Amino acid sequence: MTKKVYIILLNYNGWKDTIECLESVLKNDYDIYQVIVVDNDSPNNSMEYIINWAEGKQDVIYCASSQLKHLSQPCEPKPLEYVYYTKKQAIHGGDKGKEEKHKNPIIFIQAGENGGFAAGNNIGIKYALAKDDFEYIWLLNNDTAIEKNTLSSLVAHATNNDLGISGSILMYYDNPKQVQSYGGTVNKFFGTAKHILYVNNIAKKLNYVEGASFLIHKKVIEKIKLLPEEYFLYYEETDYCFNAKKHGFRLGIDINSVVYHKEGSSTGASKNPKERSEFSDILTLKNRIKFHRKYLGGGVGLWSGMIIAFINRIKRGQSSRVYRFFGISKNV
Repeated sequence: MTKKVYIILLNYNGWKDTIECLESVLKNDYDIYQVIVVDNDSPNNSMEYIINWAEGKQDVIYCASSQLKHLSQPCEPKPLEYVYYTKKQAIHGGDKGKEEKHKNPIIFIQAGENGGFAAGNNIGIKYALAKDDFEYIWLLNNDTAIEKNTLSSLVAHATNNDLGISGSILMYYDNPKQVQSYGGTVNKFFGTAKHILYVNNIAKKLNYVEGASFLIHKKVIEKIKLLPEEYFLYYEETDYCFNAKKHGFRLGIDINSVVYHKEGSSTGASKNPKERSEFSDILTLKNRIKFHRKYLGGGVGLWSGMIIAFINRIKRGQSSRVYRFFGISKNV
């Protein structure tokens, strides 16, 4: 029997990315799924644009490379069935009568605030829990595109291997033949996290599943509850995976499930340290401290690692980030 999956996309100012992702998701070959789009109160009216797209009123110029355009094109016939909820309405399961008037509608939820990655996704998870009719929840970054079999392969792999949290291979959207990640590994001394880049390292190095494609079995949510909201952005999926493993759940990566990821399009993250936004960089450092104290002891490894991080930023000409990390103005 096919297991129902709730697919949750979180949007913040990225309506074009979200629409392209949705076009690819709607072409997937899994039998039973429900799409939820949560908007974290985007100041650029993202939700309005996305709803206009669903109604067939929004023309979108796709930036997709020639290799990937087939994943989102041709566009799905419009209008699409949808239901719109506020956060308050959604976390109580929405309106059954309203939903029954449509055939498998997309659920649009306006969070009303930007509480971060975990808080936004938790709204979608609460909606699904109120429905209580699923076995998996798939958190999928809105700045991605998927293959037709990405979800079906991922669910089969998770089910066949009794995995609590599962992930896909992430490939670079702009260079779709280059691997971005086979999951992530954590340096247990310094608390630094990095991508696994070689498939042979998955079994021995996998410490967490990347949040860009994050399939959670319902039993994990029932046991350890919602995503941790204290991070705002970065390290929340690492925390959740460490917590799940602590409670006896297994992690895994499906090498046949592929997701193409634009990495950092809405957050300012970049694989090049010199191009990473100040916001992204400082928040990552602060969240490393939270995570290390919670799971790795917060000892000498943490602080020696932070000193190295500060020295590296000074060498890169980013000394202002060190000042701002400590809340010190350079003009004082």
